[in-house]
Amino acid sequence: MGIREEQKEQRKKEILNAGLELFVTKGYMETKISDIAAKVSMSTGLLFHYFESKKELYMELVKIGLTGTKFPIQQKYQNAIMYFEQFTEQLFSMMQSQPYIAKMFVLMAQAQRSEGTPKEIHEIALQVETIEQFKSIVEQGQKEGSIRPGDAGALSMAYWCSIQGIAEQYAAHPEMLLPEPEWIVDIIRGGKNI
Repeated sequence: MGIREEQKEQRKKEILNAGLELFVTKGYMETKISDIAAKVSMSTGLLFHYFESKKELYMELVKIGLTGTKFPIQQKYQNAIMYFEQFTEQLFSMMQSQPYIAKMFVLMAQAQRSEGTPKEIHEIALQVETIEQFKSIVEQGQKEGSIRPGDAGALSMAYWCSIQGIAEQYAAHPEMLLPEPEWIVDIIRGGKNI
């Protein structure tokens, strides 16, 4: 990739980050393309060379968010509880080093719930199935004895709702300390600790 292409790619990332920040804080409907352009010190006309519309920019962010939800399930693990421990630790570490990750949790929740989300983007956001994906890992852990008994879907939801809430708080207050990953994993941990 040449220098010009690298610069263009870098500029596109800046626009995506600015869009993410504004969509998370103002919402899709209240964010104007001119707000995004101003945040990256660019004319609105130039921004249209990167994204044809606010909707296209929002769509790209939601697609990035959807792709990110596929990552956890692809990881290898020795047993279920170790998977949750390693995943939670990695996720919290990534949120600290890459603050946009916590903001993506907020963006995806907004895209799923907001009536102002364009229909086709809303449908893409609804493809996030982390609770269902993690249910099979919970079931495996229940067979191993590393995850507490109970409805696997409800346990997966308890874990993911905790992660979602923490990500949303951290996106709004990045100065806060994140909880210890083991505290979150203890929600589903089985064995002697229950």
